[in-house]
Amino acid sequence: MNGLSPWAVSANFELADEPEALVCRKIRDFNFTVYCTNDSLWISVLLPKGGTMAFRAVYSAGASLNVGQLTTSDSGCEIVLSSKIGTFTVGIGMINDNTYPVLHYNTVLKPAKDLTIPYWPRDIIATGKSGNAENIFGKIHASQVGTRSGMLYMSMTKPKSGSVLYLQNLTALAAYCQQTETSAGNTVGGNWPEMGFALPPCTDKSLQADREVCINDAFVAFDAQVPADEAAMMRQYLDLLARVYLLLPKPETAYQPWPDILDSGLKDLLENAGCTSQVGDNEYFNAYVSDHETPPEIMVQLAVLLPLVDYVEWGGAELKIMKTIRKGLPEFYDKDLGTIMRWLPAAEGKLKGEEEQKVPKVMDSWYLHHPLLNLSRLALKGDKIAKELFLGSIDYAIKVAKHFKYKWPVFYKMDTLEVVKKETAEGKGGEKDVAGLYAHIMIQAWEITGEDRFLKEAERAAKTLAGYGFEIFYQANNTAFSSGALLRLYKITKNELYLDLSYMCLASIFKNVQLWDCNYGYGKNLPTFFALFPLNDAPYTAVYEEQEVFCALHDYLKHSKGVNILPSVKLLIAEYIRFLVNRAAYYYPTMLPDEMLEDEAKVGEVNKNLWIALEDLHDGWEKSGSVGQEVYGAGNAFGILPRHYFHIHKEDFYVYVDYPTADFKTGKKKQVTLKVLGDEGLTCRLMLVKKGSGKLPDFEVSYRGDKEPIKGQPVKDGHIAYEVKGDQTIEISWKR
Repeated sequence: MNGLSPWAVSANFELADEPEALVCRKIRDFNFTVYCTNDSLWISVLLPKGGTMAFRAVYSAGASLNVGQLTTSDSGCEIVLSSKIGTFTVGIGMINDNTYPVLHYNTVLKPAKDLTIPYWPRDIIATGKSGNAENIFGKIHASQVGTRSGMLYMSMTKPKSGSVLYLQNLTALAAYCQQTETSAGNTVGGNWPEMGFALPPCTDKSLQADREVCINDAFVAFDAQVPADEAAMMRQYLDLLARVYLLLPKPETAYQPWPDILDSGLKDLLENAGCTSQVGDNEYFNAYVSDHETPPEIMVQLAVLLPLVDYVEWGGAELKIMKTIRKGLPEFYDKDLGTIMRWLPAAEGKLKGEEEQKVPKVMDSWYLHHPLLNLSRLALKGDKIAKELFLGSIDYAIKVAKHFKYKWPVFYKMDTLEVVKKETAEGKGGEKDVAGLYAHIMIQAWEITGEDRFLKEAERAAKTLAGYGFEIFYQANNTAFSSGALLRLYKITKNELYLDLSYMCLASIFKNVQLWDCNYGYGKNLPTFFALFPLNDAPYTAVYEEQEVFCALHDYLKHSKGVNILPSVKLLIAEYIRFLVNRAAYYYPTMLPDEMLEDEAKVGEVNKNLWIALEDLHDGWEKSGSVGQEVYGAGNAFGILPRHYFHIHKEDFYVYVDYPTADFKTGKKKQVTLKVLGDEGLTCRLMLVKKGSGKLPDFEVSYRGDKEPIKGQPVKDGHIAYEVKGDQTIEISWKR
């Protein structure tokens, strides 16, 4: 039997007495009823097969609620209630569009007196039809961690009545958090059957009397199905999340001048002495600005080189620094072990052992595979040095994989394979997504050599991922690379397991995002909507992992051509990319006020005038830049420009789109076409961006097959902006 809090016991008894219904609605097999009890306003939802869940829109501790004005409509109602605490205005929507029914309730409180709130009950109780919550069983599949989305995904299993995705729009709570100096982190959670959102307690700072403040803004999507297995659960989660996302209020984005940002970043990367160190005859990038104590790492060199390669292929420029990086790469190879090393062998003596991995020949499992992936990418582009290093290390990687049976620990010794640290936390296992990263490398090796043994290795590793569920996520970029590898394996083998596992990786990524804007404290200085966290328990978002996930998701859509992937996947990927193109500029300290930056960094130093990105952005009450200024995050701008700006031969403008695109084609005359990806229910920004000081030509922009042109708006610096729908082919023509 379920244990219940006193608040849940009282609520169950009151709901079991079936108080007078204020509003009733039915959407297909779901019945919605609004009740007012002594201290709460409830929306009770009768699920198929007898299960009931109750959602508390108002709570007035120890004070009788009085229903004042009640206004109903076809889609819901608005109710004004009063108590000794103050006045509550509640908007309730029951939304039906032939997909999943959605309940939305928004509550605004106008306190009668200054209030402190030492405790607040959660807003969901699984009550059962007769109010016996202790006999109703279910499973919480995923819930909020830290300042990620205020999300709860669960299924009622006894009675087997369906599944629910609950999303608290934490953006709406900014005024509450600002007044009380509280955080919206860890506000959604709980244990079955008492779950959901609870206002963050405030005792030092009070809510002010007579000032309206939102205290709840919840969206709840319902599905009559309880997923039968892992694959069904991941698909359901993605579909329900996309359903709620379409209804969720989203902040406006702004155009960021990425060509200018890139020029500033490239200048600082090449000219600032804090970005590089000299070892012997070679120059290497530091991991962090002015970190000259830590030996060079091969991951850092390649994490900078690959985005530079993308940029050069796009723009045709020659960068001498790329030759410098390539020249130093062979020095990371250990002939005795037959593999590349994490730390430059010639400088390993500088390691002081202050962390478990900062010891000679100790490898963090993903640190071996990430450089191999980047070497394979270079090899496929014809880089002979990269191909030699990659193929010279591949058998060592296979030996390690077989030794650990495709379940890698966190740290191990490269020469003996002795485990230094087995698990990320007790009972959590090692770095689970490394198996997907390894599969990606093996597919690349198969493409380079044509040897079937590599493809077989990819499949062996991929199959070990089944059963991890949301726990697959160790590090964001590696989970994203895994999703793409699994999609490619599906295309090669037609084995549905790999497509399902790719969705598992994507679901885990979207579980670790922040679908709200932190508009309190320092958070008022930057956008945070749809930010992605680098680790499953990281307290901050990080530029390097975000930039690599951004590129990996672009590649996922590229490889999905010809595959009927979930519409929810197309929607969520496109929206993540759109918001990152807006947000990523704020990783640069030059974009942020000095008062929100830490004075001292954990590693190296933070130079507030450098266009080198900070590693870390935090909750609105915490300063950012505490880890350091990340040289290996320099790929930020170099990854965005080639994927979102299109050159037109002999023309002095770019075509810019903040959504992912495909099939960009230049016509014989002054005309181009491109396919905007994503979902047609959402829009993105298309811009015609001036390169120089001249006047733009006259443009006509339209959807293919539509004679009516799309109207553009002149914007700052002489550019022209258009709002266009996703999943459309766009035609652009111009004349002087």
